[in-house]
Amino acid sequence: MATDIIAVVGATGTGKSELSLVIAERLADSGQLAEIINADAMQLYRGMDIGTAKLSLGERRGVPHHMLDVLDVTAEGSVAAYQADARAAIDGVLERHAVPILVGGSGLYVSSVIFDFQFPVRDAEVRARLEQELADDGIGMLYRRLAEADPESALAIGQHNGRRIVRALEVIELTGVPVSGQLPDKPVAWRPSTILALRHPRDLLVERLDRRVEQMWARGLVDEVEALVPDGLERGVTASRAIGYAQALAQLHGTLSQEAAIADAQALTRRYARRQVSWFRRYSDAVWLDADDPELLGNAAAAFGL
Repeated sequence: MATDIIAVVGATGTGKSELSLVIAERLADSGQLAEIINADAMQLYRGMDIGTAKLSLGERRGVPHHMLDVLDVTAEGSVAAYQADARAAIDGVLERHAVPILVGGSGLYVSSVIFDFQFPVRDAEVRARLEQELADDGIGMLYRRLAEADPESALAIGQHNGRRIVRALEVIELTGVPVSGQLPDKPVAWRPSTILALRHPRDLLVERLDRRVEQMWARGLVDEVEALVPDGLERGVTASRAIGYAQALAQLHGTLSQEAAIADAQALTRRYARRQVSWFRRYSDAVWLDADDPELLGNAAAAFGL
């Protein structure tokens, strides 16, 4: 093959995991082993299975998977740490003369692996001060400051993600350059990659996403969340805010009815999917594939030369 890495990306609910497994099986049939590297930020967390649609061990069909269940729910996710670990996993796969298949919908995590992605400096004191301002003055004040300094990043981050707003302001203060100004106009590949981007028509995707959230509750998401509370889920800055988990926690605390919790999770999932689609549209070299196309596998295989 003329590529080191196959990346399967797209919005949630487009069938990325299934396609990655079928690709791995097709490669095995041709005598080429493959291993899968997870690029879903929430699937990194142990015990967060139902709400992240994580494949069980039995569902992985004997294909080795990496970067699953590597964090406690109390850990704060870091793209920089993920990049180092995921790239090390990919190097290991290549050393075993297998094909690494990077799979996930967390755009920043995918980009950090497949592109030459450098992370700006950090300063604990600056971050602590900004976090205190967030607590004292509210997210609106900090968002307006970011919108004045870096409108592009403010638009991408949105008005509700306090953690990322603080990080963007930290970078601006330390470097004097907006976050958006530190990214190259055209991404440079870390290794040769074939990017397969899955898509559904919007109306079909919305229907699938709404049904998926309902199935999460039917499969026991609330029980899963309740079992994670003693492990510190509510103390986890990242894990406790995951879509579905935050709403299930609110249901357990009685601040949301089940109906309202499901509706809230559905709305947030639809919004998240729109952001995912927008992110992956930036990938000029991506091969876009219709997820419901009967020729999906053949089209995917042709893209990476099999």
